[in-house]
Amino acid sequence: MIAYYPYIKLFHVGCVILSVSLFTFRGALMLADAPWRQHIVLRTTPHLVDTLLLSSALLLSFLLQQYPFVHGWLTAKVLALIVYIVLGSIALKRGRTPLIRGTAFVAALLTVVYIVSVALTHDPRGALTWR
Repeated sequence: MIAYYPYIKLFHVGCVILSVSLFTFRGALMLADAPWRQHIVLRTTPHLVDTLLLSSALLLSFLLQQYPFVHGWLTAKVLALIVYIVLGSIALKRGRTPLIRGTAFVAALLTVVYIVSVALTHDPRGALTWR
């Protein structure tokens, strides 16, 4: 199974790119107050992509035998993922004003930058470890 690791990782990274792209697109539509941002495809596709993303993350964790709440960098990613989900929900649905939605949108994107930096460094400090 470990022989499939590079392919699973590539699939995972592809899902990350697609997921963040869809979120960014939906966020831009929200900021532009485009009425078709609520189209069924734009509301359901992210759930499918995120399910595949999470499934591949769990498989990678199992293959590498590195688990959240055991390894600090994975714990940081999981906790930041929860923050990203909450901020994304505020940005796309729950924010009462455009200012709140826009602020949550930008904060969610910054959270993604942190998550990616943690993934690249395998360190909870993320980009702070780069010199």
